[in-house]
Amino acid sequence: MRKAPDLAAERSLWSQGIGLIAGIDEVGRGPLAGPVAAGAVILPQLSRISGRFRWLRQVRDSKQLPAAAREELAGYIWQHAVAAGVAFVPVEMIDRIGIAEASRQAMLGAIAELGAVPQHLLIDAFRLPACRLGQTPIIDGDEKSMSIACASIIAKVARDRVMQRNADDYPGYGFYTNKGYATREHFAALDRLGPCGLHRRSFSPVREMVAAL
Repeated sequence: MRKAPDLAAERSLWSQGIGLIAGIDEVGRGPLAGPVAAGAVILPQLSRISGRFRWLRQVRDSKQLPAAAREELAGYIWQHAVAAGVAFVPVEMIDRIGIAEASRQAMLGAIAELGAVPQHLLIDAFRLPACRLGQTPIIDGDEKSMSIACASIIAKVARDRVMQRNADDYPGYGFYTNKGYATREHFAALDRLGPCGLHRRSFSPVREMVAAL
């Protein structure tokens, strides 16, 4: 059983007098369709998880949670965090600059959406060279840091909602359920219908399908 994320990284920084710490994570690097999203969350300084923050005990990496739990936790995060933000980078930019840079741009956008300037960033695996703030990349950070896990949840919920809203505009691809990921259903739809406006033309096998047109 995987260990739940905790506040160890945050508390280490809090003890140094660094109060505003933003956890940063992206979601949607791997799908064949749709934007990449990133979340940023600043949690209050907590000596222990109790009272109105008991819900933090349920926080996990967004990939480990069912959709209903993510939705519920996202509501708590937006309500109780010191600050939270989500940003997207669209398909066209992903195809132009690549998914790694698009992910970094989404993270920078999420930081800008916070409405508060963090003093330090905890980032899932990445560094952000374009950002002058102090930062600590943490491998598997969404499984270790509470702030990063919260960021992954709000980003995942926001991206899923975007894909669900687009499902009616692009019928037949199953975006409401697959969210653009490479499922068997999605591959079958691509074979049957070809790529649509939400597909990443730089990603295989979409790239090869477009080249064959």
